[in-house]
Amino acid sequence: MRTRKFQGRDVGAVGLGLMGMSWGYSASERDDAASVDLIRRAVDMGVTFIDTAQVYGSGHNEGLLGQALKGIRDRVAIATKTGLVVTDAATHAMRRDGTPEHVKRSLEESLNLLGTDTVDLYYLHRVDPEVPLAETWGAMAELVQEGKVRHLGLSEVTRAQAEEAHAVHPVAAVQSELSLWTRDAQGAEGGSAGGGGGLSTSAEGPGDVVGWTAENGAAFVPFSPLGRGFLTGAVDVSSIEEGDFRSRHPRFQEEAAAQNMRIVEVVKRVAERKGATPAQVAIAWTMAQGEHVIPIPGTKKLRYLKDNAGAADVELTAEDLRELDAVPAPVGTRY
Repeated sequence: MRTRKFQGRDVGAVGLGLMGMSWGYSASERDDAASVDLIRRAVDMGVTFIDTAQVYGSGHNEGLLGQALKGIRDRVAIATKTGLVVTDAATHAMRRDGTPEHVKRSLEESLNLLGTDTVDLYYLHRVDPEVPLAETWGAMAELVQEGKVRHLGLSEVTRAQAEEAHAVHPVAAVQSELSLWTRDAQGAEGGSAGGGGGLSTSAEGPGDVVGWTAENGAAFVPFSPLGRGFLTGAVDVSSIEEGDFRSRHPRFQEEAAAQNMRIVEVVKRVAERKGATPAQVAIAWTMAQGEHVIPIPGTKKLRYLKDNAGAADVELTAEDLRELDAVPAPVGTRY
């Protein structure tokens, strides 16, 4: 696989998000042994930028990654996150905790589950409005000084928040949702493709965070580059399980989904022209937003892993990008 740079280190140009192996999506499809095997296969394919979080299954996800990386830890850049605590697993309800005590304690728990002495990238999963960002970030910076963390990152922040944190300690990466139907992090008017609605981190939206990362030597890490699977055209919204959080998302309601297929049709048209799959085109679009962009599509199935990894070899032309940039606005907000 082609590589991209993360803080001077070569990593696979397409990473892997592990959340769905433990949290959020269809519980009936989870299989721990298969997930461990898939992670190891991903590493063999060159997928070496792997993303987890403490909140995904309350440690279960980190435990899976720890099992998978036994004997091959040095081949992978591990990213995990702190700052969110599950309050109701059934509804996926969470609260924010950015206290220094929490971010330090949760790292010790993460290191134990991951079976490693050092995390390559430690994110603040969400900014806690009750704790000054500089206080949380300062505590995380102390973990770098102690050698337990190599780099720090932020998730779903505004440009102003990134600047505030960066003044305390370098921001190595910002992770936010970015896809053909969600462009909040690019400062898109209204927060999404074509000016459609979307949940943002402030009333005014986050601003051009993708641009900020490029300007400041940080990676931008898009999660859900496939629109939680919708942009592949393979999701039947009528069959989504009740426990799957997409069952409550506005864009996946049947009436909205029917209109949102207009976006998928454009992706399919470009994919057919390129001899690629819709998934590959959707991921390649995120990569075309800058050489510092490293998407982390998630999957539990080997055939989709291979498909997603193949996006690294898809070259979108200026014409392709113009067509994709002009997709219709999504119907429904992100959450």
